[in-house]
Amino acid sequence: MPKELSIRKRLALELAARISSNIRREHPLRQLFWECTLKCNVACRHCGSDCRKLSDTIDMPREDFFRVLDSIASKTDPHRVFVTVTGGEPLLRDDLERCGEGIYSRGFPWGMVTNGLALTPERFHSLRQAGMHSITVSLDGLEENHNWMRRHHDSFRCVDRALDLFAKHPSIASDVVTCVNQRNYEQLPALRDYLISKGITHWRIYSIFPVGRAANDPSMQISDTQFRGMLDFIKQTRSEGHIIASYGCEGFLGRYEGEVRDMFFDCQAGITVGSVMADGSIAACASIRADYAQGNIYEDDFMDVWEHRYHPYRNRQWMHTAECADCSYWRYCHGNGMHLRDAEGHLMLCHLKRIQHSSD
Repeated sequence: MPKELSIRKRLALELAARISSNIRREHPLRQLFWECTLKCNVACRHCGSDCRKLSDTIDMPREDFFRVLDSIASKTDPHRVFVTVTGGEPLLRDDLERCGEGIYSRGFPWGMVTNGLALTPERFHSLRQAGMHSITVSLDGLEENHNWMRRHHDSFRCVDRALDLFAKHPSIASDVVTCVNQRNYEQLPALRDYLISKGITHWRIYSIFPVGRAANDPSMQISDTQFRGMLDFIKQTRSEGHIIASYGCEGFLGRYEGEVRDMFFDCQAGITVGSVMADGSIAACASIRADYAQGNIYEDDFMDVWEHRYHPYRNRQWMHTAECADCSYWRYCHGNGMHLRDAEGHLMLCHLKRIQHSSD
């Protein structure tokens, strides 16, 4: 075991590894992402998806997705599978409420991820009426920095309006997601204070991984020293207790495990998390942009694919090569998140190395 970890943390990681092994073997579907559209009303500088304002891919008819849900409901309890509607920007679907009603009527709890630009009070009300359980909005700094990131002059005002709606309706689980970059790194304390003043209780913080529009933009990437500083900021914010800040679900963080988020790292893509992409591809985490699709809903039954495919996700020994081959943390990390593997399977980014390099 790595000696730089405390005995207590090593024991906790060992227990988490055993639990993870059981979950991989049973692979119960617990979260399903639906990429309901590729259309978007902003052109974010860091976007890692294939979204654009006028997408060549038509929106998936809701009835096609409902057939997927019917397949799932025939094999497992729908109340235990949370459906997260993503895009693109889901609010660009005029029938989003009817989509939500269809999801909810089949017994599935559901929520959505939005940039907030089109989230009016009236739309928020109609989505709640359609059974929406949760909502996540992106905020990447205070006004100037957020609008710069989103390339839209009115984006911050719309997010501010959305946060007021969240505070007025605490029965809807809500949180804010922030992608840290060179422009907003120093602004994190001020952003934290702003969110607390708005009554926000949950804040997820991510570093931007080098894919999509962010791949060749130095302003999107923070240094290794800043990465460690971000983790220290999250740890300090959590200890203060005014807002529950967490680092995103990606990346094994070594000695920071158990200190900057509620769970230990364990990539659940293809293990408890599946997705249906806009073109019908049956995939895992919606952040995975390389072609690791396991089938397509227009050719395959979703639950048959879920039970009998997904081998690259559930047995990751194929990752135990190159820099991962001799890593003493392999038993806890299993090659990092699948979204950080390129089309050839090579690891693009190691969070643990970033932390280690910041200490050199």
